[in-house]
Amino acid sequence: MSRADVVEQGGATGADRKPSPLWTFGLFRSELVTTFRRWRTLALLAVLAAVPILVGIAVKIETGDGSSAGGGPEGGGGPAFISQITNNGLFLVFTALAATLPFFLPMAIGVIAGDAIAGEANAGTLRYLLVAPAGRTRLLLTKYATTMTFCLVATLVVAVSALTVGALLFPLGDLTTISGTRISFGEGLARALLIALVVATSLIGVAALGLFVSTLTNSGIAAMATTVGLLITVQILDQIPQLHALQPYFFSHYWLSFADLMREPVYWDDLVKNLGLQGLYAAVFGSAAWARFTAKDITA
Repeated sequence: MSRADVVEQGGATGADRKPSPLWTFGLFRSELVTTFRRWRTLALLAVLAAVPILVGIAVKIETGDGSSAGGGPEGGGGPAFISQITNNGLFLVFTALAATLPFFLPMAIGVIAGDAIAGEANAGTLRYLLVAPAGRTRLLLTKYATTMTFCLVATLVVAVSALTVGALLFPLGDLTTISGTRISFGEGLARALLIALVVATSLIGVAALGLFVSTLTNSGIAAMATTVGLLITVQILDQIPQLHALQPYFFSHYWLSFADLMREPVYWDDLVKNLGLQGLYAAVFGSAAWARFTAKDITA
């Protein structure tokens, strides 16, 4: 079902009735197809898939002479888990997620979320979408659901790419957790999937922020640039020691807490704080986006 079909089915012929759940699913499916068919989206996914490939090749080259990965004999440098990749390729999944989470993944989400409403307004299609009896709230929720679907897909692209490269370049098998205990490869694979889901969930705050920014302007480029700029600014502020009292409230502060899932037993404190903080950001900026969008004068 194309976007034109969605509008036609929900337009004049449906003006006197509420949209059915089937129509809502059609709108959501149309948004997914439109988003994932764009060359920009495919380029973002390709870049994300390339990061684990580059990390895996770099580690393979660095350790070709028998030295340890991570920039020293103890493997203390580089992203989390990087010193363990040569022992078990599954650690490339954790390393790739740790490497992409601070910038690449949030940037991709910021681009998609920032363009969600502003891009439609800039292209002149927003008011046509609102001709259908979806209502602004339903359309906004559909845009957010589409952005969150991209969050999950983007995270899984990184994880699957890393797992594939890790299996090709390094041995697989039982692995050692951060706590020093041994777990089976199957359990490690399950934890890798859980970590990927946690990483995707960690981006719901960025998605809501980007959607809010997208309702403030009719320029998709301006919305994307503003969202990415705010992301970079928050990341910088999170590294300034003098702001330590404020840093626990930055949406990026607990992002790397997913590493606690590789402990035995699992440390849940920071994980719970991270998910709670993301939920708070989603509620605040989601409400702000709704308030702005429902009162916005749609001229494009």
